Parts: sequence; structure tokens; C-alpha cells
Amino acid sequence: METYFAVNSFLLALLLSLHLHCHLFVWAAMDSCLDEEGAPSRCMPKFENIAFNRTVVVSNVCGSPPEDYCMQTGSTRSCHHCDASDPELSHNASLLTDFHMDKERTWWQSQSMFYGVQHPNSVNITLHLVPAGLSSPHAGRKAFEITYIRLKFYTSRPESFAIYKRTEQNGTWLPYQYYSASCRKTYGKDDKEYIRPGGDERNALCTDEFSDISPLTGGNVAFSTLEGRPSAYNFDQSVVLKEWVTATDLLISLDRLNTFGDEFFKDAKVLRSYFYAISDFSVGGRCKCNGHASECFEGEHGGLVCACQHHTAGDDCQRCHPFYQDRPWARATGDSANECLKCNCSGRSDECVFDVEQHRSTGRGGRCVSCRDHTDGPHCERCRENHYRRFDEEPCLPCNCNINGSLSLQCDVEGGCACKNGVTGKKCDTCRAGFHSLGPGGCR
Repeated sequence: METYFAVNSFLLALLLSLHLHCHLFVWAAMDSCLDEEGAPSRCMPKFENIAFNRTVVVSNVCGSPPEDYCMQTGSTRSCHHCDASDPELSHNASLLTDFHMDKERTWWQSQSMFYGVQHPNSVNITLHLVPAGLSSPHAGRKAFEITYIRLKFYTSRPESFAIYKRTEQNGTWLPYQYYSASCRKTYGKDDKEYIRPGGDERNALCTDEFSDISPLTGGNVAFSTLEGRPSAYNFDQSVVLKEWVTATDLLISLDRLNTFGDEFFKDAKVLRSYFYAISDFSVGGRCKCNGHASECFEGEHGGLVCACQHHTAGDDCQRCHPFYQDRPWARATGDSANECLKCNCSGRSDECVFDVEQHRSTGRGGRCVSCRDHTDGPHCERCRENHYRRFDEEPCLPCNCNINGSLSLQCDVEGGCACKNGVTGKKCDTCRAGFHSLGPGGCR
């Protein structure tokens, strides 16, 4: 009965997870960043098992030194040998994320309780989501958006284990989910706690649903990142949930083995029958590109980066191109691609910055800098002070009004200057007839 319930609970969690994400991310031409009419539209890299063949680091593995272990199968035990130096008998970390086949199962395996593997000693499994060949010390870890995490155990599922994530290289590990038959005792969390609308949706929950010792092999655990999060159906508007599904690395902390209680007598055969073993570690998700790219590739400095469209830039398409600053950067949604808009610099500058106050007052945030042709203004739309032009398409020219003979150094659109009394000439540099000695006060 428990096996039936566990399988159906796993399927329910997985289907709900996929339903939530399909609900959020359905649009035409998923692999294109343009719609059928050529207008920008939201796009995303393909959804896949992002754990497949990724690098996994474990804190414990059987076989060094070689050891015997025993499988619990009901009332009987069958004993085997683990030897890390023998490919046929080893159970290393790479077998967590290799191609999974039910008929020819491979699995990672820890040392047994005989070697001290049990609470309070944890066994950690760390998954780096960037492929090993694309990692680089000069590039940060690429972010991914996680839909679900699924573990298939070769032995019985742990009595207690936790999932953690981090969102940047060498960042803090953040709790994602707890599984325990003793939630309060082990993790200080209430069992089956839920998040109310308006509550903190970054809160990691705990459940005892998958913590029974049965089944003795083949039990699944599936964690949906959005299940139980009230804002899941309004994901586009939830900054908190966008951060919640984002991760660069995952950590599985196996904290307490499930037992029948017979380890108390310290029988070697019994102790060798309790260990952690996982046949498949899969993660459903996609490269995080904020709706502005349909694929990721190896970047110039190594590492994985998004092939950004919509005039966006950055590893995650998280900012606008330098000359596309006319409105604030935003993640693409189902309603709008939120593409970055080009600055209007009247063809007289190739540089601009986003100006919050200008955007608030005019709706156009791109303020041009380094205007050419003696122009000025947020769009290089006017001449600099003391310059003029007759037509907008012409470059501005210096007025060159004579400082002594002019009322102002600013001229009119024809380049004519306003002269002081007794002064004449287009640039106010000549005394009128009957006047002489042009000086700071004009002509005398």
C-alpha cells in the first residue's frame, strides 16, 4: 500500500510541477525570440534534465578500501562487494547522473553504517549545473531555473535528508526542502507546514511523506520548486519566485538512515546493510535567460552564457546593451517581450545612459552623452550654448560673437549676434560710423 501511495505521490508532484511551468511558459515559436510577424516575443532555452552527465561531488563513496555490503530484500539479505578500483564493482558519483535504465541500473553508493555512516554524520552530494567542460575560473557559475528535483533510491529512502541550493559561485547554501520522519527534531520545522498567501515564499518546508523505510528499493522523491507557493500562477509578477527557482548548484544532504532498529546490537552484517544508494539524480529545468534567449553556449571567457536577443546582454541577459537604455531592463513575460529600446541620439552619439528622472517625466529614459557636432540635450537635439545651425540635419557651428561688442555670446539661427550700442557686423566686431575704440563697453 505504501509503495502504491509513494509512486502516486511522486507522479502527482511531478505532473503538478510540469503543469505549473507549462502554464507559465507556453507561447508560440518557443525556440524563436520573434513572433510570426517578426516582432520580439518571449523565448527560452529548451527544458531538459540539466543534471544529465553533470559533475557531482560526494563526501563519501564505498570501495576505498574495498568492502562488503548487504542488500535488504524483505526478510533476506544478499551480500555483495564494492571496490572503487574495479569498474565492475564500483559505485562512484558519476553513476548518479548517467543514462538511467531500469533494467540495467547503475547507482552511487556510500559506505555503510559499519564505517560510521549515520546521524549526526551526514553524506553530501553536490551537483554543479554547468557542464564540466564549460566551467571556467574566469567566469561565474551560470544560473538555471529549476522546475523539479527527482531522486530515485536504490536502497530505502533516508529517514531524513535535505535539499539546498546556491545562486552564485561560492555563495551561501540556502535551504530548498526538507524530508524527515522527525521534522521538528531534525530540522526545527513543523511537518507539512504550508505557506499562506502573503507569507514568505522563500521558506523551505518539511514533510514526512517520503521518509518511511518501505519500499526497500526503487523509492522516488520528487520536489517541485513551485508546489505550495501561492504566487506560482502569477509567476511573471513575482520577483521572489523568480529568485526561488534560480540556482547554480544543488546540494543533497543525507542526514539519517532508515533502519529497522536492529543496528542497536552492532551485528556486522546488519551494519553493512544500512547505507545510502541513489540510482538516478535528475533535475528538470532550463538555462536562465530571463525570456531573452532561446539557447546557451560557451562564452568568450569560458563558462556557459545565454545567446541574448532583444538587445539584452550579460550571462543571463540581465541587462540592456549600452546603446539600448531608453527604458529599464525587464524580464520578458507572456504579454510583452520587454525588449530593450534604442536611445534616440539624433544620429549624433553612440553612447547613452538610463536616467530614472528623465524616464519618469518623459517616458524616455535614454540620456545621450558625448554628443557630436557641438550638439547637446538628452537626445543631442539642440546646439550647445553659443552655437547655432539653420537646419536640424546640419552640424552646429560656433557663434563666435565678439565678447566686447555683443550683448550675448549666443547668436540667432543664422549666426547673427546681438550688438551693443555703436557696434555693427554679423559678429559685432566693428564700430559703427562715428564710433571708435571697441572695448568691453562697446564702441565709444
